[in-house]
Amino acid sequence: MKRARVTLADVAALAKVDRAVVSRVLNKDPTLNIRPETRERVLAAIEELGYRPNVAARSLRTARAHMFGLFIPDFANPVYAEIIKGAESEAAAQGYVLVTGSATGAALGDHMDRIGQGRIDGLLLAGTGDDSGLVAQLDRAAIPWIMLNNRSRSVKRYVILDDARAAALAVEHLVRLGHRRIAHLAGPSRADTATRRSAGYSAAMRAAGLPEGPIVAADYTPAGGAAAMARLLAASERPTAVFVANVASAIGAMESVRAAGLAIPRDVSIVAVHDLELASYLNPALTTVRMPLGELGRRGVTLLGALKPDDTVAEVLAGPIELIQRQSTAPPPDL
Repeated sequence: MKRARVTLADVAALAKVDRAVVSRVLNKDPTLNIRPETRERVLAAIEELGYRPNVAARSLRTARAHMFGLFIPDFANPVYAEIIKGAESEAAAQGYVLVTGSATGAALGDHMDRIGQGRIDGLLLAGTGDDSGLVAQLDRAAIPWIMLNNRSRSVKRYVILDDARAAALAVEHLVRLGHRRIAHLAGPSRADTATRRSAGYSAAMRAAGLPEGPIVAADYTPAGGAAAMARLLAASERPTAVFVANVASAIGAMESVRAAGLAIPRDVSIVAVHDLELASYLNPALTTVRMPLGELGRRGVTLLGALKPDDTVAEVLAGPIELIQRQSTAPPPDL
């Protein structure tokens, strides 16, 4: 037989409280004044009965969908998986569902339709660029939104990582090893993260008293990294080390070094931004700069939950950034 759905009344009866008390406990009502043992009894009843709120009914009562949206540029980039996990965890803690989609082409239009229909209560934008048309559309929808690790020239509503600091850690590591010819395999010119990492690279090279090496831009993909590294290796004076703006690009860059008959790190050292589990399984294991990607997703959702549609937010996340040294970096061959 089909099991009957557990209702709010069932929980209230087991906990020996009014239905309104159960509802306010579920919604984490800060004005609810009950004894701690009563709250624990309600939570125990919820757990024992396996009660799950009827989101559709709750949405009708509160005029909220209890869903947040997250746009990312590309599902193929493994960096976004960490951001999604952090955002999803915090959304669940707030009683929301996170809906994730690619912020390109028709998919973006589909999500904007959902927003217009009131099916999303807030939106996180990761890497969509400075699209004034999109910003205007979001403002018309009158829902909270915020950019993740991306900034817009038209409005200050973002939380970003300290990409300049990450670049500095990478360059400082290579300088300590004795490298002087350090090139930069940058991200795409349209990406705000790439701009910040390139600025950090240039500042760190100046601070070390070194001239900038060649800078070649590439998409955040293995194919883009491979093509850019091939250009760097073809230079008249080959770099002894390369700072790569993204771990996905670094995978392709490493393959180009091998294809040129060179060895890592004997001939070329490589260090990349973002530390993912796969970095330790590459051959050789890749030296990276670890960034708080999960915390970025969590912080974005936290801000979104308290944000008004016209609020201004300009925050650099003060999370831990650290260099993870592995086998892809070593002193240059002439030392």
